[in-house]
Amino acid sequence: MKFEDEHNSRVLSRRVAPGLAIVLIAIASIAMMIIDDVGKRLAPVRSALAVVAQPIEMAAEWPGQTLAYLDQYFDRGALLRENERLRQNNLLLQGRLQRLAALEAENERIRALLASGSRLDQNVLIARIMSISPDPYRQYVKLNKGSTDGVFVGQALVDAHGIMGQVTDVTPLGSRAILISDPNNGVPVEVNRTGLQTIAQGTGHAETLTLPFLPNNADIEVGDLLVSSGLGGRYPPDYPVAKVRSVRHRPGGEFLDVAAAPTAELDRGREALLVWSPPEPDEPEPETVEPTNESEPSGGDDAAASGPTPDAVNSGAEADTR
Repeated sequence: MKFEDEHNSRVLSRRVAPGLAIVLIAIASIAMMIIDDVGKRLAPVRSALAVVAQPIEMAAEWPGQTLAYLDQYFDRGALLRENERLRQNNLLLQGRLQRLAALEAENERIRALLASGSRLDQNVLIARIMSISPDPYRQYVKLNKGSTDGVFVGQALVDAHGIMGQVTDVTPLGSRAILISDPNNGVPVEVNRTGLQTIAQGTGHAETLTLPFLPNNADIEVGDLLVSSGLGGRYPPDYPVAKVRSVRHRPGGEFLDVAAAPTAELDRGREALLVWSPPEPDEPEPETVEPTNESEPSGGDDAAASGPTPDAVNSGAEADTR
């Protein structure tokens, strides 16, 4: 009986001891937390414990880091492919973004051209300028419209601001137009304010035209608008051509030194309008009056009354000489 009591006491002590130990550890921990929070006296102890526990933390984290590295290493090919795909998409989006500004400006120019064409009485065709001649002595542009589109030699080329030039060569798929800035090209113009007519001559520069045939007493001022007069049939009338930029009197000269700036954007646009003048109405042909039988002379009494004919007189003269 005594043996059983001793055995039960040992089992009870074993059951109570772990619980008591946990309670004592909890009390000690709370006490240490209070002491550390109040006086910061356990900071050296905490630092030492952190140094001691660091290898344990590293050892605990090592398996996870190793697995992540191996996963990334074996998926390196997929990452490279993904990186290449993203890089290509980035380049594509950057290219589209760069063209956005150009497309917006092109849309503005086309809207301006269409608005200008709607104000015209003529039929118009939008043509794209493919190239511009860099030679100052041969100012011309190449267009993407040709004879298959109805383009013809002598057709006027304008933009949203004024006359640009005139078509000189036509092929089935393209054409070439001389600009008003060409030194060999002259445009009959008139001063919009006074109606004074003269010739605007190209200088080889897209920013300057000259008016070399104005006398010293001509009524022209800086800022006057020059419009096409339509004389000679080379250009349709009443289109803006240039604005007078300077007027100078040459000492001892008979003509003014007048410079004008073209209103058209000769060296900046990408689109232009080819203009068809409306066909003039056909003039009615004069009515022809057919002669009637009453107005025709008769070969009877009228002929006898009119006297002898020249042939009869000649025959009579010949008989007298015989």
